Amino acid sequence: MTPAGPDAETLVREHTVYACVTGSRAFGLATADSDTDRRGVFLAPTPLFWRFTKPPTHVEGPAEEQFSWELERFCELALRANPTVLECLHSPLVEHTDPTGRELLALRGAFLSLRAYESFTRYALGRRRKLDADVRAHGAPRWKHAMHLLRLLASARDLLRTGVLTVEVGDARETLLAVKRGEVPWPEVEARMVRLAGECEQAAARTPLPAEPDRRRVEDFLVRARRASALRPE
Repeated sequence: MTPAGPDAETLVREHTVYACVTGSRAFGLATADSDTDRRGVFLAPTPLFWRFTKPPTHVEGPAEEQFSWELERFCELALRANPTVLECLHSPLVEHTDPTGRELLALRGAFLSLRAYESFTRYALGRRRKLDADVRAHGAPRWKHAMHLLRLLASARDLLRTGVLTVEVGDARETLLAVKRGEVPWPEVEARMVRLAGECEQAAARTPLPAEPDRRRVEDFLVRARRASALRPE
């Protein structure tokens, strides 16, 4: 864990290139008691990397429910098709961008690839195991987690079908919130999960996504950002 000391907080306050709201508010699933999850990307000044002690790869805070990644770490995770990072990059609720952040947004397509099938389904499988453990222990799942698993699978299916990652659930909002409220029997929710997983597999077989992300394009962007930072007067 990165200590949330003054230096780390300064990096977020003064060097953020992109910031957005994620979670239920970005998905279109917020209710009266929903938190506001904020995520961001900061560009640590290049001279900090010349020291033995490197800048942090991520920072929690300084606000509640706020988490930020250093640009290089963010790009690494996005190239691996990390679901959380890709959803952050495609959030409809953008709160801040500077020129580097706008260039990052323009690169969104470069991060998308067939790797998303493995990363999204692996993440979904981990969540499913936790839901099954809840059912065995308590006779019912955590319904909020069940709702988000359905949302994640549908998002992955649509990404694989279209090559476009859409974060908002749109017309599926009320159906998903019914699951969150525990109004849908668990066997029916299970059946939906199985069906969506099968649709993901079918979509992966004929997806328009490339097999690999455009790593060279992303790396060129990162080098430009580092060089510009190095040339900036202190």
